[in-house]
Amino acid sequence: MSSSSSKVQKRQKFEAVFPVLRDELVAHLAAQGMPEDAKEWYTKNLDYNVPGGKLNRGLAVVDTVEILKGRSLTDEEYFKAALLGWCVEFLQAFFLVSDDMMDQSVTRRGQPCYYRLERVNLIAVNDSFMLEMAIYYLIKSHFRSDPCYGYLIELFHETTYQTEIGQLIDLITAPEDHVDLSKFSLEKHKLIVIYKTAYYSFYLPVAAAMYMCGIPHSASNDPYELARSILIPLGEYFQVQDDFLDFAGTPEQIGKIGTDIIDNKCSWCINTALAHATPEQRTVLDANYGRKDAAAEARVKALYHEMDIPKLYEQYEEAAYKRIMGLIETIPAEPVAPQGQVVLKREVFVSFLQKIYKRTK
Repeated sequence: MSSSSSKVQKRQKFEAVFPVLRDELVAHLAAQGMPEDAKEWYTKNLDYNVPGGKLNRGLAVVDTVEILKGRSLTDEEYFKAALLGWCVEFLQAFFLVSDDMMDQSVTRRGQPCYYRLERVNLIAVNDSFMLEMAIYYLIKSHFRSDPCYGYLIELFHETTYQTEIGQLIDLITAPEDHVDLSKFSLEKHKLIVIYKTAYYSFYLPVAAAMYMCGIPHSASNDPYELARSILIPLGEYFQVQDDFLDFAGTPEQIGKIGTDIIDNKCSWCINTALAHATPEQRTVLDANYGRKDAAAEARVKALYHEMDIPKLYEQYEEAAYKRIMGLIETIPAEPVAPQGQVVLKREVFVSFLQKIYKRTK
């Protein structure tokens, strides 16, 4: 079987779990005696906002459980791993629905943002809360008697808080309607990226899989701390890539037109440019960055090329790859598992790194 058809099959198997979870959530609503129009509204909320993305975060939970167990999963194991994967996707949906309102965005995944649908408007605030709370209902429903139950609840709560902290820093550092490049720096960018993206996109899926597999915490060389020390830099590297592709990638490559410059985003490109700018170049950036003006955007892009941002990115990427591989190699190549116990494996992190190294979309 080719890798592309295997990937399609994996996605289809994962997608098949979503209607089961959606129907369980709607049935729970019905059991509370909620009226028909509330059930229909909730169903629409779930169907519109949760499936339909790349599903990378959710699939990462299933992939990690399979790697850690070192074998094919039973039907029950697969369902529970996929459920946790969908919980990560529910969290993503909660963030996106609320983020689109904060940013007053127009489209998401090629369709109108949820809050812009007829009759929805600010009801989307409550709908985003319901997407979040679905996570805890599903985990309680299926993991209540598992030893990892408390850890999973704590993990999702902590990750949500971390992401909200990252969103706050981003919103007050780079509001779309007020450009102040003096607030920008590579240190600020790193902080935003770690809290807003790396924790929930990289650490959360792997830690959820580790808890499901029963990997214990340890007072020395804690496997969760080790995983975090690799996955947070990995998430940072992924976002820097995303920022660079927004500037350098073509719409055919990345599936969208880059808007970071006109949207006043605190991206790696602008922060790197600020770190290397002469006083004259800084004046150009101050005058043109974050303006809703194609000519101003073109001037910033021309300056990026003048400063050789692509070359600086290439240097960053190679250094990041070496640093992350060095961290991965601190995990024993052939870990010895105590009888019946699952242990952390290099393959979990190598598979992540291989998926994103040198990506072009």
